[in-house]
Amino acid sequence: MQIVVLDGYAMNPGDLNWTPLQQLGDCTIYERTSANLVIERSRNSEIVVTNKVVLSKDIIERLPALKYIGVAATGYNVVDTEAARQANIVVANVPAYSTMSVAQMVFAHILNLTHHVAQHAESVQSGKWAASPDFCYWDFPLVELDGLTLGIIGLGRIGRAVADIALAFGMNVIYTDSAQNHPDDRRLQ
Repeated sequence: MQIVVLDGYAMNPGDLNWTPLQQLGDCTIYERTSANLVIERSRNSEIVVTNKVVLSKDIIERLPALKYIGVAATGYNVVDTEAARQANIVVANVPAYSTMSVAQMVFAHILNLTHHVAQHAESVQSGKWAASPDFCYWDFPLVELDGLTLGIIGLGRIGRAVADIALAFGMNVIYTDSAQNHPDDRRLQ
């Protein structure tokens, strides 16, 4: 079976092992693929794995061996799914792969905004704490998350994970969700 990974760099910052995929067949992994090389690199492949490389209708129609497109991302907007359906090509994505890492990053930013972590570290390194007449040192007010309100737009997998972390910090959570499959009061406890 011929397998091609079009943009391995976007998928693997160094923490993944390609061996399981390579064991499935003759697998070629390209770090990056420009639009003008997609057909050439995918021509004989039954499986194409992409992250950001677009597989348009024109490209799909020019890949007669193609049976499966794996999108290593939560969405599949890089694939013309209608063209794939017409060609009987299965398209799959990974809808939950980044849920916790995105929720974690949300709180990294929230904590940085409330505690000014980067600025504090820089000021300590510049000697401001050592020069302070007090043992306690800060340049910004200390903001606790407990009791603050966090608004979330969309309560899908990522939104729910963010809400769960916020609730663990003692925050109040309000949300809006177009799916309309959550309680009407729009507050989580």
